[in-house]
Amino acid sequence: MSSKEHPPLHVPVLLNDTLRLLDPRQGENYLDLTAGYGGHAAAILERTKNYEDSCLVDRDEFAVANLAHLQERGVRILHTDFLQAAKTLVTEGAQFSMILLDLGVSSPQLDRAERGFSFTNSGPLDMRMDTRQMLTAETVVNTWKKDELARIIREYGEESPRAAHVYADAIVKHRPLQTTEDLANTIKQAYRGPWRKTHPATRTFQAIRIAVNDELGQIERVMPLLPRLLKAGGRVGVISFHSLEDRLVKRYFAEQKASGFEAELSIVTAHPVLGETSDVHNPRSRSAKLRVAVKK
Repeated sequence: MSSKEHPPLHVPVLLNDTLRLLDPRQGENYLDLTAGYGGHAAAILERTKNYEDSCLVDRDEFAVANLAHLQERGVRILHTDFLQAAKTLVTEGAQFSMILLDLGVSSPQLDRAERGFSFTNSGPLDMRMDTRQMLTAETVVNTWKKDELARIIREYGEESPRAAHVYADAIVKHRPLQTTEDLANTIKQAYRGPWRKTHPATRTFQAIRIAVNDELGQIERVMPLLPRLLKAGGRVGVISFHSLEDRLVKRYFAEQKASGFEAELSIVTAHPVLGETSDVHNPRSRSAKLRVAVKK
């Protein structure tokens, strides 16, 4: 299937809750900083009818190509990462009624073996969300020092210090690794103990993907920009998929809450909406958390 044909089947995570909490109204404009294949955007824009003043962002070339049907209706499309897009829009003085950040890797990215995000089907060690960037998983795996590999596996993969050291040592000893299967097998062989459902390499793959795409750094730097991109009364929603992402969002929202009269945002969700209880029919929602705030 070419990238310009119909987009792959992709069910938006926590769609009903996102619509309920962002409460799109006719005439409002919308910014989707991680538009993906347009599932959330299509549903929101169907309610606002304001295509011309809305903007969709994604750094994935395949996703951007599949947003063409919304671009044809007047929506502005930015092919860049969400941090750079936010900086550009702040510089332009743009403001929106609603903003959504749906973090993490999309199912179509995971399903395409050539993208190198998953070991389910062997592919090259790539893992780039933006294929224009230079840094790949192959570079990380085959050139980074053992101590640095251990650090990211510990911090981004949330492995124990001991496990992180064992996996980093195994990677270095088995260089060069060429495919996702090579990496997965290297970790599996180094793993000590039985395993059932979760492959031993899952957290290491997460760690390398986060490092390649600077995922946590992007989140940390974009959060303070969001209030500047919101109109008064504007709503922002952030969907995260693992504790490292959610921790950064939670911390920023907590800082806003603690700021009292100086706070720019009022927190709508005292506790996050959990996909495992609210969106049980979408398997990708199992670990999803939605947090929402409104501009004062």
